[in-house]
Amino acid sequence: MQAISGCSSLKGPLSAGQVERRECTRMSATPPVAGSTKHMSFRAHLAGTALHLCTPRRAFKLHIRQTMAGSMISSNDFRNGVTIEFDGAPWKVVEFLHVKPGKGAAFVRTKLKNCITGGQQEKTWRAGEMVAAAEVEKSAQQFSYMDGDDFVFMNMETFEETKLPSTEVPKDYIVEGSEVSVLEWNGRVIGCECPKNVTLEVVRADPGVKGNTATNATKPVTLVTGAELQVPLFINEGDMIMIDTEEGKYLKRVNDK
Repeated sequence: MQAISGCSSLKGPLSAGQVERRECTRMSATPPVAGSTKHMSFRAHLAGTALHLCTPRRAFKLHIRQTMAGSMISSNDFRNGVTIEFDGAPWKVVEFLHVKPGKGAAFVRTKLKNCITGGQQEKTWRAGEMVAAAEVEKSAQQFSYMDGDDFVFMNMETFEETKLPSTEVPKDYIVEGSEVSVLEWNGRVIGCECPKNVTLEVVRADPGVKGNTATNATKPVTLVTGAELQVPLFINEGDMIMIDTEEGKYLKRVNDK
């Protein structure tokens, strides 16, 4: 059997360490610090090089590693709405705080929401720590009708329907005809997202108390979806108001200039 170039037919395929030392020698360089951005790029280069130096089975494993390495994100790049993957599930960053203490290493404190179960947890990451980015696909769909307790959405391009239980839908902000993003991870529909801002009608509101001039005074109103919201005293029944769906807060009356 003819030996594959770079591999010894007697000693077997080169190990990852051997490949790395060989490439460093060829490039007249020393290996970059583990965990750094330069290190990640270098490892990706090694994976591509090793594909030509090893057996088909070894090459396949390295191909998988290279593919996964291309879907990494640094904790320094965490922002609200970023979706990552760990513990076998996709998680969305809902809060983050970069902390640089006077002594010790910097870190990133996060609050995460499980995209499948809806559960939340807090987790701290090292600054610059590389984390797998969850490949969540989004498709624009429109709420069509209710089927029992399930919401049915339609893709307006393909006319395919997606059914989701009410527990996986932000129903406080959805009315017939609302456009949402249906989320899919690993071929499984895991929920949907509303736009950050939506406009809904107020269907019930008590009049503001005369003489109450407090700047930040609010009152509860009921929206067309049945949800309740705190709004300024001047909001009346029939008003259309804009809402921040991420914070669940009133933004403005739509006819405000």
